[in-house]
Amino acid sequence: MKFPPLPVLALGLLLGGCQPAPAPQPASSPQAGPEASTPDIAVAEATPVVQQTADIPTLQVDAVDGGRYDLAEHRGKWVVVNFWATWCSPCLKEMPELSALHAMRSNIEVVGLAYEDIEPADMRAFLEKHPVAYPIAIIDTYDPPKDFATPRGLPMTYLIAPDGKVARQFLGPVTAPDIEAAIAGGGAG
Repeated sequence: MKFPPLPVLALGLLLGGCQPAPAPQPASSPQAGPEASTPDIAVAEATPVVQQTADIPTLQVDAVDGGRYDLAEHRGKWVVVNFWATWCSPCLKEMPELSALHAMRSNIEVVGLAYEDIEPADMRAFLEKHPVAYPIAIIDTYDPPKDFATPRGLPMTYLIAPDGKVARQFLGPVTAPDIEAAIAGGGAG
């Protein structure tokens, strides 16, 4: 019987059901010694976890449409960086609204980062059934963007201000009014 690698299992547990992972509980059992934490250590070594997003993150990714997306090229506009997955229902529910926001507002752009193990051809087929107006890139879950914290749950959305700084982050589904309210408040909220 073939088992998936530990990082894939850990990612599945962390992102299962699009819910944030529960906070680790202290060990209270006398059997919980170093041996009990070995799988967690192996996962941490195999899959680097970024704990904090950079104040001014960089992002350069290949979009599934063949283009290249560079966050720095979008300075002067508000940018919505949305981590999502095809299997995440809240992610799918917010896609049409994010697409409309991207298409209708000249000062707001959206980029979707598919945080899952999926082939580009499969993603293109998925996007034919769920089209969006914004670029989509597939993120390597073994090598996620270094300037963004590893998502604790999906969807995970960052609002980047025109100066390139992270203005706000949202864990869970986000709506166009949420984003517009954050922009109206200068990103705070």
